[in-house]
Amino acid sequence: MASCATKGYRVFSRETAPTVPCPCGQSTRIVSRTDGLACNLHVTSIKDSTKHYHRQCTEVYYILEGRGKMELNEDVIVVEPGTVVYIEPHTRHRLFSTEGVQTMIIGIPAWDPNDEFFD
Repeated sequence: MASCATKGYRVFSRETAPTVPCPCGQSTRIVSRTDGLACNLHVTSIKDSTKHYHRQCTEVYYILEGRGKMELNEDVIVVEPGTVVYIEPHTRHRLFSTEGVQTMIIGIPAWDPNDEFFD
């Protein structure tokens, strides 16, 4: 969790963050709802995520490594390092890649497992 907490800011480290399985793949949860903050920041390794949506959370995906495709409602786009995808609530999405993709995901408000819905 937080490696340092002081008035006005908090510092987190990827090295001490838990990595857990999720419907997308493996997610390192650097900043999470349990930290009591307004957002989350996860680094997630994805080969073939389960199509899902959120009713409350807006997500921003920043592709760090790998290439793949992302399904967004009825559209499919190509993603590669440097691609940013802004996903509004109620947008069904999934990312898939034969080689695997590593992405940073920021969620606002912070991701809540009760706000993840599957068709």
